[in-house]
Amino acid sequence: MLYLDNAATTPIDPRVKDAMIPYFTDMFYNPSSVYSPARKVRAALNESRGFVADSIGADSGEVFFTSGGTESDNWAIKGAVVASARGKHIITSRAEHHGVLYLCQHLEKLGCTVTYLPVDSEGFVSPDDVEAAIRPDTCLISLMLANNEVGTINPIRKYGEIARKHGVLLHTDAVQAVGHIPVNVDDLCVDLLTLSAHKFYGPKGIGALYVRKGTKLSPVFHGGAQERNKRAGTENVAGIIGMGAALKICLEEMSEEKVRVSKLRDDLAQAILDGIPHTSLNGAKGENRLPGNVNISFRFIEGESLLLHLDMQGCCASTGSACSSGALDPSHVLMSMGLSHELANGAIRFSLGRGNKHEDIDALMKILAPSVTKLRNLSPLYDDFIKN
Repeated sequence: MLYLDNAATTPIDPRVKDAMIPYFTDMFYNPSSVYSPARKVRAALNESRGFVADSIGADSGEVFFTSGGTESDNWAIKGAVVASARGKHIITSRAEHHGVLYLCQHLEKLGCTVTYLPVDSEGFVSPDDVEAAIRPDTCLISLMLANNEVGTINPIRKYGEIARKHGVLLHTDAVQAVGHIPVNVDDLCVDLLTLSAHKFYGPKGIGALYVRKGTKLSPVFHGGAQERNKRAGTENVAGIIGMGAALKICLEEMSEEKVRVSKLRDDLAQAILDGIPHTSLNGAKGENRLPGNVNISFRFIEGESLLLHLDMQGCCASTGSACSSGALDPSHVLMSMGLSHELANGAIRFSLGRGNKHEDIDALMKILAPSVTKLRNLSPLYDDFIKN
């Protein structure tokens, strides 16, 4: 199996699994209980909260555990809107994850107004556009740190400085970034930040929301007093332990791993662009791109067809967000960047991670190039191109 879809999910690190196992067995206690074994579980949970906070430069009291990125995005946006005395206007972009976009569309039906900012050809949101969109009733700006499809890293600090100047909250979806590039909430000037463990070699079903001290945020869940009365429900203890362990490992290994994976990314992109004609790279380049992201458009073929060919030969990749799997429409991210329907529909995302080596590039090219050639030979678009 050639796994090149780490942006969809990462395999759990064996060291993380080992840290979690006791909390499925001997340490099974509810951390809200008062007896001593439960207090030990509570202590371990809080230690993990500290690891998560340290990974983003936050205080442990500013970290709240959730079920994952989608819940954190929903809580950040809904919670800010409900708590706002300023108004119900939200600013976001057309290239956000559906966890943000679909929520904003839902909130419009409930009376909120939303401004969807454009992105440029590399996927960046202009800071000038952000500032121009702010109104007296703007309560929240929600813009992702790093795009899940094309890997473009937005200048979040610039947005944060603008937001603070106008007294508006800034939320960033950092699901693709945390654990892979340095993330510091003070450096970014954010009030709310979303992260999810399964994107950095932790377990699925656990995420977190950073809430800057003093930020007014209404709870989305009501019931028990868990998470300091902000997020009701018995904590996913094993998941929380795994999340903390995963981030601790990521922080220790990030510098070397970022350099290594970035080199693999560039080598893979160059191998495809040099080895297969009529291909183009989507998104930003260099330090403005996530280390493991390679998004390539293959002219004259459909990305889904190419994925099926790769799958039959043991290679896992994606046409975009895993949350949109099965959708027949071309990527909304690529379309928002100005790509034609053909190029957006022919895009494949390869995302590299901890388990990938340089040999994987050679293995991919051995099956990718023949697959593209085979599909193009069946394509009427390619046939017309050759004839003309």
